[in-house]
Amino acid sequence: MHTFTKPTGLELGVTRATPPTLPTMNAALAAAAALVAVAFALSTLDRWLRRRRPHELAWTISLALFAVGSSALWWAAADGWSLAAFRIFYTAGAVLNVPWLALGTVYLLAGERVGHRVRWWLVGLSGFAVGVVCFSATRTGVSGSELPTGKDVFGIAPRVLAAVGSGVAALVIIVGALWSAWRVWRGRVPSMGVARTVSKPGRLVAGNVLIAVGTLVLSASGTLAGRLGKDRAFALTLLVGISVLFVGFLVASAPPRRVASGQAAPQQLAADVAG
Repeated sequence: MHTFTKPTGLELGVTRATPPTLPTMNAALAAAAALVAVAFALSTLDRWLRRRRPHELAWTISLALFAVGSSALWWAAADGWSLAAFRIFYTAGAVLNVPWLALGTVYLLAGERVGHRVRWWLVGLSGFAVGVVCFSATRTGVSGSELPTGKDVFGIAPRVLAAVGSGVAALVIIVGALWSAWRVWRGRVPSMGVARTVSKPGRLVAGNVLIAVGTLVLSASGTLAGRLGKDRAFALTLLVGISVLFVGFLVASAPPRRVASGQAAPQQLAADVAG
């Protein structure tokens, strides 16, 4: 007597769907971080196009670099790491984006004269960093789904650039944001380099504190990932850090204060975060 057996998926040549893996989650977090960075960059770009203030251009460049670095992480988490993906990620994400963000703080705290000088130095250093990271010899190949570390792939020069870019520049942003928040809280002008009028000091203080917190989170991303040994920790801190920065920007960007007819509208620092 012939018995009928239901064919299995393997017999039909069909593979069963597998649940989302860790790399898939990492790719989603990196994609989210890239999208937030793009939205943030578009916001600062729109403000720069309307007002032509140099610190907003510096922020736009920084956030565009952050989006590039996050996109490289997204690409690698989805398709596996390659040397090309790691060089892009390291250059844009680990070396360059925080210094350009710090340039915005320099403009706000020290004024355009000092900011322009720092900008030209940063342009030169950025070109130098791109050459070093993109053409440095590597110690080992880059492959697989696990996030490589700079010390395993590169020699001393790219790692020094990353340490200065993510360490010193982050310190400038954090100290500048907290110092500005303290001056506003004390009822003083937040910037010694540029004279501005604060219309909503509470929002500006909160925004600067959020910017300092977001920068701390981004600066700690590599440390947390190394200690936890999880790529997800790195991708998550990128998303949280850039989101907190964006929230700080939105909180500090209060609408212009209404003024009486015939009076000159004051410059509003509440729209200028980190300063």
